Amino acid sequence: MKARGFTLVEILVALAIIAVALAAGMRVLTQSADAASDLKARTLALWVAENALARAQMASPWPEPGTTTGDETQAGARFAWRATIGPTPNPAFRRIDIVVADPARPDYVLARLVGYLGDPGKPPA
Repeated sequence: MKARGFTLVEILVALAIIAVALAAGMRVLTQSADAASDLKARTLALWVAENALARAQMASPWPEPGTTTGDETQAGARFAWRATIGPTPNPAFRRIDIVVADPARPDYVLARLVGYLGDPGKPPA
């Protein structure tokens, strides 16, 4: 009985299959790393928004309607935020909309937070 080995074509086909499988695995790994990086940026941006809301809630005197902007570093990453304060039907409260983005891409919103500010000098109506 004659021993039979693999032909060159069979080996090349097997290597092509392995290369495609490894390329697909690398793509999945890269997408997973990108998703983790994006999740980290969004989490840090939400913390920046929560900090801006807390500053507005503690501000004295009570913040006037309008827009303020600022930069903040969170865990070594820089973020730009914009807070817009507007009226509500109840004059004892104001609405604040906070948007946080990467300073390099200010149109790409990483976090958005809406809160309400109560006037400490007025009882709720």
